[in-house]
Amino acid sequence: MLRIFKYKQVIVVRTDLKMSKGKLAAQVAHAAVEAAELARRELRRAWHAWRKEGQCKIVVKVKSEGELVSLYDRARRLGLPATLIRDRGLTELPSGTTTCLGIGPGPADLVDRLTGDLPLL
Repeated sequence: MLRIFKYKQVIVVRTDLKMSKGKLAAQVAHAAVEAAELARRELRRAWHAWRKEGQCKIVVKVKSEGELVSLYDRARRLGLPATLIRDRGLTELPSGTTTCLGIGPGPADLVDRLTGDLPLL
């Protein structure tokens, strides 16, 4: 049975960094947690609904930091919780490297306006 979610969170990952699978998983986790915490503060009703319906998360990709920052700016203009994740530089990447973006949770139709055409990771 296909389930349609009214709320979702999307994590956008930069593929140009060539992160290892473990590094990528950690960065995606950081983005999911940080964006959810931001939504809990900014869009409390949407956050509660998202949690209740199963916490839908999608991971997509972009090719550059520029694309990531542009999506972040557009998400904030639409009133969506969004957070850029910057690495601390303890393992694979230089400190301050922007690795991914967490958007939402928020209304799925609004999130899809920004990310619906991006390829899945």
